[in-house]
Amino acid sequence: MRHHNNRRKFGRDKTQKRALLNSLALNLIVREKIKITEPKAKELRPFIEKIITRAKKGDMATRRTIISKLGNHRPEVKKLFETLAPKYADKKGGYTRILRLGARKSDGARMAIIEFV
Repeated sequence: MRHHNNRRKFGRDKTQKRALLNSLALNLIVREKIKITEPKAKELRPFIEKIITRAKKGDMATRRTIISKLGNHRPEVKKLFETLAPKYADKKGGYTRILRLGARKSDGARMAIIEFV
């Protein structure tokens, strides 16, 4: 039974799903706005918001934790700490917005744009 298992699997195992979320989070940090399917956007939102909340602290231990979580992508982590985290320093949460689009023409998947507020 799947009681209290409310996370989406996306047809992947745990490591593949983590790699997908890391990739989407890095793309969102670099571009600040990406177009993906709606379920992926809904799954990415809490993942990236927890990272930004940690980044607001700004110390070296937090930086190392985020580097280990996102992989060794130092330019993206630098952007996260130097531009995005100070931007939301006075905000308690809700750093992202999901805008729902129509269905994708090829397979009918619901599309959405996730962006920083």
